[in-house]
Amino acid sequence: MNNSGEVVLPCSVLDETLSFFIEKIGFRLESIFPADEPREAVITGFGLRLRLKKNGTGVPGVIHLYREYSETISEDETVLVAPNGTKIKMIKPDSFLVIPEGNQLLTVSRLNEGSVWKPGRAGMEYRDLIPDRQGERFIGSHIRILDAGPVPDYVHYHNVRFQMIFCYKGWAKVVYEDQGHPFLFNSGDCVLQPSGMRHRVLENSSGFEVIEISCPAEHLTLVDHDLKLPTKKIRKDRVFKGQRFIHHKAKNASWSAWRSVDFECRDTGISIATDGLASVKVIRSRTVDMQVSFNHSVEFHFIFLLSGLVKITCEGHQSYTMSTGDSIVIPSKMGHSLSECSNDLEFLEVIFPSK
Repeated sequence: MNNSGEVVLPCSVLDETLSFFIEKIGFRLESIFPADEPREAVITGFGLRLRLKKNGTGVPGVIHLYREYSETISEDETVLVAPNGTKIKMIKPDSFLVIPEGNQLLTVSRLNEGSVWKPGRAGMEYRDLIPDRQGERFIGSHIRILDAGPVPDYVHYHNVRFQMIFCYKGWAKVVYEDQGHPFLFNSGDCVLQPSGMRHRVLENSSGFEVIEISCPAEHLTLVDHDLKLPTKKIRKDRVFKGQRFIHHKAKNASWSAWRSVDFECRDTGISIATDGLASVKVIRSRTVDMQVSFNHSVEFHFIFLLSGLVKITCEGHQSYTMSTGDSIVIPSKMGHSLSECSNDLEFLEVIFPSK
């Protein structure tokens, strides 16, 4: 036995405990010792190696098994207790993706000298754009890496309902599962990262910054130690849990009419790729001296100012003069207006329409 390990579990009655793990749970017997009046048995399964030790010392422990239910385990049996006292918690593979009911609050975030940047994964710094998390349903992050060079990242993926990243400043070299060789993610570009899609950030420019919107607010990031990127096969139309990967390139984008003739937008294509779950657009003003009003029935409405100035007036609230780096979440059916736009106004808009 080379470079392996095991967990030792005590038991008072070896035969009953062994039968439980093999017949009920689905483990496999690897060894038993001695042949007459056995005192120890080694079983394997679900990536685990367990040594059951008769009259051994220690606590019986808790085991989490990520598996679907089977003929021997019903859906009602979420926690089982072995004869030796070990608790077996049955967890469905997708059970960590919980979408909270959430709530909608008017949330304004300012970029200024007092902004708090917190250390995150792989050398990144995070600024929370939605501190209230809309009842833990959504998270918005302004992420930066100050210094240029290789990123200490690894092949990973996320268990999410939705996740998009907009390149605000600089560039990064990234690679995605089934999408071919690494490519540059440039300022103004946007990607949709479907749940379960493996990817990795390889290197970045100095002053690299992105805006990330995800649902739910808290979600798993999982490491894939086995998959090598880039993958040999290229399947750019592959569907990951109902969504397709999108790499919207700013330099190739066309501009079209928005909800008001005073503005125009470039659509990232995320609405089509998510079957209407979310819309992500970049909007810029065409005129300065105007005021336009809106009222949307939405699940989520987020605006981040990429450049310029605008006054946003929300029904029942004060007016907010927003500048570069500021953001706002506007609740559903809250009337609001845009006015006093600068001629360089450009903002990112993420909307989840009401179903």
